[in-house]
Parts: sequence; structure tokens; C-alpha cells
Amino acid sequence: MLRLAVLVSGGGTNLQAILDAIDEETITNAEVSVVISNNAGAYALERAKKKEIDAVCLSPKTFASREAFNEALLAKLQSYNVDLVVLAGCLVVIPQSIVDAYPNKIINIHPSLIPSFCGTGYYGLKVHEGVLSRGVKVTGATVHFVDGGTDTGPIILQKAVEVHEGDTPKALQQRVMEEAEWVIMPRAIDLIANGKVTVEDGHVKIKE
Repeated sequence: MLRLAVLVSGGGTNLQAILDAIDEETITNAEVSVVISNNAGAYALERAKKKEIDAVCLSPKTFASREAFNEALLAKLQSYNVDLVVLAGCLVVIPQSIVDAYPNKIINIHPSLIPSFCGTGYYGLKVHEGVLSRGVKVTGATVHFVDGGTDTGPIILQKAVEVHEGDTPKALQQRVMEEAEWVIMPRAIDLIANGKVTVEDGHVKIKE
């Protein structure tokens, strides 16, 4: 059984998609052991409590230094013996120390088709604002492993979403979540939990 830690900063809609997929058994051989947020007011923590999953708030603001926070976050993950760290709308930059502790065991969902509209500064609505201002016709979402860069790790899954005439950033954000993020994040976790994902020479291979 793959033990997951889900890191979130806000509402936790991707967390909910993961929890629903476990209930529906579209994710098998996996369980959420802990949900961690840097934001005490994150509704994601309530979603965890409703499922009787440990809900932990670790905020950088409560630590004397960023290094102290990073050490506490790593210690918390290790205390739950987690096998996979899932970044589901997590706005905390994951430090190299945690990347090194969990090589190819941290995954992130990004609301664009990487390498487009990704990297430093592209998060949340800013991604969709960028898509609309550029006038592209197709966007989507990407699940990838986390490495030392920003949105640069090996890509696991991507799903395209059409941009509609008259879209607002919020409307596009919602469509990308519904049509792509909530589909490919659970799928990626299921593939990993069932030993179907390997990384070779910086590229992901999937055994179906």
C-alpha cells in the first residue's frame, strides 16, 4: 500500500479528486496518510478531517527561519513513512533537501501543458491569464515528478483542454481542473501505486 502525503495551500479540490478516486477504487493500492498545509485556513484540512485523515498545518511564518521550516516539513513527512509526496495546489517551494530525500517520489500538478506557461511566476490564475493573453487555442494540465527546478521534472501525464472564445481566467481555470487536473492526478497516483511508472534517463516510462 502506497502511503501518500498530500501538500496543499488552499481549497483542496485536487485532494478531493484523489480521495474520491480512492473511494471509487480508480486509485488502488494507495492511501492518504496525512494532509499538510502551510495555511491554517485551507479548506483542504477540513476535507482531510472529514475523512479522518491527519490534517497538519506547518506554516513558514511560525518558524525562525526557512531552514527550520524545511527541516520540520521533512521530519513530518518522514514521521508518517510516506512513499509518495503529492503537491496538489501547494504554493510552498519544496527545498532541495526534501527533493533529495524523496527522489522521483514527489509529484506535482501544474495547470498548463509544460513547457508552456510554467516556471517561476506561473501559478494559480497567473497561468490562465498568460494562456488567454497569448491567445493559444489549447491548454491543459501536467503531472510531473519534482526535481531541483521549477516545473522541470520528468513528465508523467498530460491532458489537453480547449480554450473557448470569451473565456475568463477563472472559467478556464475551472475547466482545466474538471477536464484535466482531476483526471490525470488520480491516474498518475494509481500508475505509481501499481508499479507502472519508471524514470529512465530523465524520462518517464509507463507500463500499461
